[in-house]
Amino acid sequence: CLDSNGEVHKFSSSWRTADCHDCYCDRDGIKCCSSFMTPVGYDEKKCVMIFNKETCTYKVVEKDDSSRECPVHTWVG
Repeated sequence: CLDSNGEVHKFSSSWRTADCHDCYCDRDGIKCCSSFMTPVGYDEKKCVMIFNKETCTYKVVEKDDSSRECPVHTWVG
């Protein structure tokens, strides 16, 4: 399989991309999905979500004080 970066992957191989997607190569091609959950149920007026590419996770914090996390009621992925 040839990925979008021009890198060749063997059949039955899997890998994680730099943008945190888990990919798998088989004879039908490459299949990828996100390896992270995205927060959607939080106070968007008061809070902001921040993505950490090293851990492939989101954190939701207050806009005025990033040391304070906000509650998240719904995640999608």
